[in-house]
Amino acid sequence: MTAIVAFDQDCRSRNCYDLDSVRADFPILSRTVYDKPLRFLDNGASAQKPRAVIDAIKNSYTSEYANVHRGAHFLSGAATEAYEGVREKVASLLNASSPDTIVFTKNVTEAINLVAFSWAETFLDAGDEIVITEMEHHANIVPWQILKERKGLILRIAPVEDDGRFDLDRFAAILNDHTKLVSVPHVSNVLGTVVPIAEVTRLAKEKGACVLIDGAQGIVHQAVDVQALGCDFYAFTGHKLYGPTGIGVLYGKTERLVSMPPWQGGGDMIETVSFNGSVYAEPPMRFEAGTPPFVQAIGLGAAIDYVQGIGIDAIDAHEQYLRDYAFDALRDVPDVRLIGEDPTKAAIMSFIVDGIHSMDVGAVLDRQGLAVRVGHHCAQPLMARMGVEATVRASMALYNTTEEIDALAAGIRHAQKLLG
Repeated sequence: MTAIVAFDQDCRSRNCYDLDSVRADFPILSRTVYDKPLRFLDNGASAQKPRAVIDAIKNSYTSEYANVHRGAHFLSGAATEAYEGVREKVASLLNASSPDTIVFTKNVTEAINLVAFSWAETFLDAGDEIVITEMEHHANIVPWQILKERKGLILRIAPVEDDGRFDLDRFAAILNDHTKLVSVPHVSNVLGTVVPIAEVTRLAKEKGACVLIDGAQGIVHQAVDVQALGCDFYAFTGHKLYGPTGIGVLYGKTERLVSMPPWQGGGDMIETVSFNGSVYAEPPMRFEAGTPPFVQAIGLGAAIDYVQGIGIDAIDAHEQYLRDYAFDALRDVPDVRLIGEDPTKAAIMSFIVDGIHSMDVGAVLDRQGLAVRVGHHCAQPLMARMGVEATVRASMALYNTTEEIDALAAGIRHAQKLLG
């Protein structure tokens, strides 16, 4: 495990970590692209995997692979123990009251759809209101639009400021006695804006509303305590937290999960089945129909161990330093406009280069070994709000360096010389 070391200029923290040792834990970071060293700045889409995660997945397939639950043999018992052990790790990570509050899904999108088509489908009626924000990922828009058409619900949109800030007062003004659900991001995947979810939850609860937090970008950058927050649901995905794809998490308060009907039917989510009817299992199994992604969950458990071994506060300090460094570096490049300039944002930088299409900027950066995201980032309404069609996005992680940010700024200048 990577050692924690003393303060240095790269972390500005009394409890920082050895960045070179961390980078050595990620095999892919040593490769080259177009004869250039890989500089991976697309972590908001999906983060790279440390060797510990890769080894845990490999071990599951080579030494302990068998289907989980009900198997009467050693390998099934070992796989089941490992799988359910990850549920306990996730509960600890979120400070949830019990592992039974943790439902495994395949990603955040599925987790949000589970809430939409189990809880909201059951408990919301025509005229009830759902509040989301202008900064949502499509995964936190489309399910509610489908439900709106199906049930006659009202969808209200909390605004974002020109600099990307979330205005709590304007959000509060939207809430009323008809508000039944508030579903907001923890961190914007485009702007990097950190939504004050504790205050959002408090205000929503004053109106008696249920609260769902899309934590896809939040859990990666800071500690989360669902009991302190008081939210009803919190969702995150494994592949952004240095774990594998195909595994996500929905935390739900016990009283919410117990009240919800299944949203998929099949094996593992039942107690008994007959042709006259079925008795459903208690949560969380009620919401995990079929063979679960247990190998992916084991990989997620290894990722949680890895992140906690470094320390989320140390990671947060390092990423804040990278954010501030990137602010200065990109502002020094002529004709670069940052989209989202809240100084307290996460280390996610979206920008446009005047006179050059973002796709062309991304293509030039790619040839320099710089992996960035280009497009609308599954947030087309936010693009329209900010007056752009697409941006270049550089999103940073625990293994990124200031040298990579310098290379990004130099790559943009190179694009300007080629295409300007």
